[in-house]
Amino acid sequence: MSAPSPKENVAVSEDEVKKLGEFLRNETNPLKARFRALFTLRNINNLLAIQQIGDCFSDPSALLKHELAYCLGQMQSHEAIPILASVLNNLEEHPMVRHEAAEALGAIGGEDCLQILKKYSQDKVTEVAETVELALARICHVQEYANLKQSSPYFSVDPAFPLKGCSDVELLTTMLMNEKLSLYQRYQAMFTLRDLATPESIEAIGKGLKASSALFRHEIAFVLGQLQNSQSIEVLTENLKDLGENEMVRHECAEALGAIGTKECEAILKEFLADEKRVVKESCEVALDICEYEMNGNFQYADGLQTILKQS
Repeated sequence: MSAPSPKENVAVSEDEVKKLGEFLRNETNPLKARFRALFTLRNINNLLAIQQIGDCFSDPSALLKHELAYCLGQMQSHEAIPILASVLNNLEEHPMVRHEAAEALGAIGGEDCLQILKKYSQDKVTEVAETVELALARICHVQEYANLKQSSPYFSVDPAFPLKGCSDVELLTTMLMNEKLSLYQRYQAMFTLRDLATPESIEAIGKGLKASSALFRHEIAFVLGQLQNSQSIEVLTENLKDLGENEMVRHECAEALGAIGTKECEAILKEFLADEKRVVKESCEVALDICEYEMNGNFQYADGLQTILKQS
């Protein structure tokens, strides 16, 4: 998801963490409220919070389960590895959920994750196989460079490390769109362009929404959401409105528009609240909640701990 960034770990009682977990798993609660509970658990980031998130993978919403996996990866705790491995191993699970579980294992890293991921390098689902390729490359990158730490201005653990010292937008754009390069190299170009955050680099990233890989297009949309620049509204809207586009990409375009958070974005998202694809419909619902938060100028999306607990 593009929007809320984690803040420092939140200190709460065990009882409060369990109540948040109960609220998260309660399918009668509005999805947007359950997302806020999830992000709050991510910010708490302890073993009990991980367990509460892990217990929610039986939910019927692929969007929610995708976000559960994403949050576990961002928390970077080895305690989440068995949960994520189980999700990846479930061949009946929605591809975007399995993809996110693989990406999360790459974010956690280490030899355990490396051995798990190798089993799925030839997965029949293209998006999963490509994600595994990326995750393996990321882990190997970390292993090759001792003490390598990712420091993202967006507080995210990304699937690839930016290229140090490179600011040539033309060169990076060529790399981004060169489908003969490895996905990891192209992702490196993507995140380098993101960190430059200039009008030229943002325009370059947007070109990636025409790439052949759905996984790649989905990550392009995610990055544009992180940048939260209205310059990207047009290209994101084009892919969201394309009913032939992969739902994984359309979902990320919707959430990116929510992160940009303008009146124009709000109007576009409302058009798809009844989309025939559940993942897209639910993404628009959550994105509108984030959009409202952005337009109101609130500081932290997942800071409503007491509000959530009162509702539980």
